[in-house]
Amino acid sequence: MDVYEAVDSRRAVRAFSDEPVARDVLDRVLAAATRAPSSGNLQPWRVYVVTGEPLAALKRRATARARAGDPGDDREYPMYPAELVPPYRDRFAAAAAQRYAALGIARDDADRPAKIATLNSAAFGAPVVLFCYLDRTMGPGQWADAGMYLQTVMLLLRAEGLHSCPQVMWTMYRTTVGETTGADDGLVLLCGLAVGHEQDRVPPLRTDRADMTETVRFIGP
Repeated sequence: MDVYEAVDSRRAVRAFSDEPVARDVLDRVLAAATRAPSSGNLQPWRVYVVTGEPLAALKRRATARARAGDPGDDREYPMYPAELVPPYRDRFAAAAAQRYAALGIARDDADRPAKIATLNSAAFGAPVVLFCYLDRTMGPGQWADAGMYLQTVMLLLRAEGLHSCPQVMWTMYRTTVGETTGADDGLVLLCGLAVGHEQDRVPPLRTDRADMTETVRFIGP
């Protein structure tokens, strides 16, 4: 699989099979991802890979919180700006409608928030979740570096025939995650990344993207 194919086929998959992911594949992907760029070569990411019974127990605890209507831990950073303005608000709304309609959750379903939270807290059935942290002393530049690292990981996973789904939702249950990872208070949870094989019975979903002309401007010949 070449880079263009990996980029084109990468999707946030929200329905994983229970097929396990081999440890040597994860080792290969994460070793290669160390080549991701970072300003000053700080390599600010700290990653915890959770599988097996530790992950199953974490899913149970997080799902129990979600089903109980727990609003989650105090946010350490906002997922989105307080007020999204067009075109960002429109893109967000359209993508949300596409995502959850594909999972059979109607927009007007009164239980929609609880159903979404439950699916998320189960990592959509993924057998592996990577939790990415950063040192609290790091700034916006290093958060951008972590994003480049995670994108590198996601593309390498595609090269291995695997799929993934980045989940900022896990920050809502960061204390529960911390009980599993053992990450100390000097680290802030950026997100989780669900990893695995996509379920065959679930129709693949590709959310729409803005045309390149909306986001790119060429200056010069």
